Amino acid sequence: MQEKLNLIKDNAIEELKKVNDAQELESIRVKYLGKKGELTQILRGMGALSAEERPIVGKVVNEVRSNIEELIESTYRVIKEKEKTNRLQNETIDISMPGKKQFLGKRHPLDLTLESMKEIFISMGFTIEEGPEVELDYYNFEALNIPKNHPARGEQDTFYINDSLVLRTQTSPIQIRTMEKQEPPIKMIAPGKVYRSDAVDATHSPIFYQMEGLVIDKGITFADLKGTLDLFAKKMFGDKVVTKFRPHHFPFTEPSAEMDATCFVCNGDGCKVCKGSGWIEILGCGMVHPQVLRNCGIDPEVYSGFAFGFGVDRMVMMKYAIDDIRLLYESDMRFLNQF
Repeated sequence: MQEKLNLIKDNAIEELKKVNDAQELESIRVKYLGKKGELTQILRGMGALSAEERPIVGKVVNEVRSNIEELIESTYRVIKEKEKTNRLQNETIDISMPGKKQFLGKRHPLDLTLESMKEIFISMGFTIEEGPEVELDYYNFEALNIPKNHPARGEQDTFYINDSLVLRTQTSPIQIRTMEKQEPPIKMIAPGKVYRSDAVDATHSPIFYQMEGLVIDKGITFADLKGTLDLFAKKMFGDKVVTKFRPHHFPFTEPSAEMDATCFVCNGDGCKVCKGSGWIEILGCGMVHPQVLRNCGIDPEVYSGFAFGFGVDRMVMMKYAIDDIRLLYESDMRFLNQF
């Protein structure tokens, strides 16, 4: 047995001397040390040896194995050094050639605007909440006081996955989820992507961004709503901006309103951006409907609150005087590099 082991060792040494690359080296390693290698087979057959022979043969096997492993390791280092030397000799770099210009990306105008809006509301004590984009019909409609026969539920307005799942048409479901899991007082904003079945044109996109806000506490009034949104408009567009509120209707707020701000381009004098009116519609808002509070387990006799919602894409278009929403989603670097 010892003669056989010495023969294996001598054969391995001779084969390793002739190795030229890492692939040949790996083949030799597998041949002698692999699961079906020659040394492995001897180790598996040691059970047939006598108790006296077993430790003697085991010692020799381990010594041979250790010698072969050391030879393989040293041969591997020699091969790698040769490969490195060959690369250095064959690969040349012409240092006189001009380098390749690296183009750095820029933040998207949607991201820039969204970040500015978040910072304003965070400075007023709002937290940021998130929710799923594939939403249950209950959270997207039912809990928001939008009944089964409401036109917003039509397939021409909403992407339905099945009867109970939709792509959210607004970030309002996040408000419902927040009211369900948090006790008042609540002061949060919900930014994110929403989806509506709109044909693509200069002012419509099936995917766009919204940011909605919610405040729930004791003694909240419409005056709190007006003060919060007026402060936001001034921080967003400048101290000279004036706001006004017009009556409107939303199923989930009562009373409801839309807020306009003086055009930040012409300062209210009238221009093509505001279509000569001097005012630009900014957002929809209102006091949270009592039934919406009840749906979330909040007593409307104790608590009240307000909610509001922005189209972030619209804010971007107004801020940067962009007249086509498609530019925000086409990834055209000629357009994006302006920001």
